[in-house]
Amino acid sequence: MEIIQKLIETEQEYEMAIKRIDEIFHAPLGSPESGELKLLVVLVQKYEEERYPLSKVDPVEAIEVRMQELALSRKDLEPYLGDKSVVSKILNRKRELTLDMIRRLHVALRLPMEVLVG
Repeated sequence: MEIIQKLIETEQEYEMAIKRIDEIFHAPLGSPESGELKLLVVLVQKYEEERYPLSKVDPVEAIEVRMQELALSRKDLEPYLGDKSVVSKILNRKRELTLDMIRRLHVALRLPMEVLVG
């Protein structure tokens, strides 16, 4: 069993952690390796978040992508956003989403709240 004693700080340490994750990925639950795996995953995620931060997702882009994925039209958004005019203003970035709209879109389109809040 390999013991991790510090945060991942270099690309070499990152690569070693990824390699170790691959080696113990199917460790039985409750085994020492499964505990090591959980810790390594957290350390790798932290390193990736700091080293390769994701750019903020635009809420309108996220809505449009989901519309394409679900083959939805603008009319299909009316129950969640309001009439045709409101949908148009939202998608053309002339009006902000309200909290109620965000809640409805979150449930209906299964988009993360943090994406919709932008």
